[in-house]
Amino acid sequence: MSTIDLTPLYRTMVGFDRMAAMIDNASRLDGAQGYPPYNIERVADDAFAIEIAVAGFGEDDLEIETKDGLLTIAGRKEPVGDNDEREFLHRGIAERGFLRRFQLADHVIVVGADLRNGLLRIDLLRELPEAKKPRKIEIGAPVKSKPKLIKGEKSAA
Repeated sequence: MSTIDLTPLYRTMVGFDRMAAMIDNASRLDGAQGYPPYNIERVADDAFAIEIAVAGFGEDDLEIETKDGLLTIAGRKEPVGDNDEREFLHRGIAERGFLRRFQLADHVIVVGADLRNGLLRIDLLRELPEAKKPRKIEIGAPVKSKPKLIKGEKSAA
């Protein structure tokens, strides 16, 4: 049984270790751990990409969905029957269906997907709301207004 070591992600992604842990856990829960193989790439500070090797699958065979922070990629291929006109001497390209799930961290959204040369690339972006973004606080800045008292309250001073 193979496992994926995400330790390098933990070292380089401050604040994203929860995302990496969720991806690691989700990959362990999938029944087919090794199929299809995938890469997770850090493109920029707040941008990531997941690449999945989907040789033999076309756009119509793949389905990508996000719901409640869970990214699900499913591949469904029509089974090749015995009536197929092709005669295989060796059949090594796996065309079986698959289901891959990735738990996305808070504020991470899917911004696009592209299928090229047998690789499905899913682009992710971390968009922090304005209230959650860091802001600089000046030291010694004058207070612009004093808090107002509600009728009936006494000042604590």
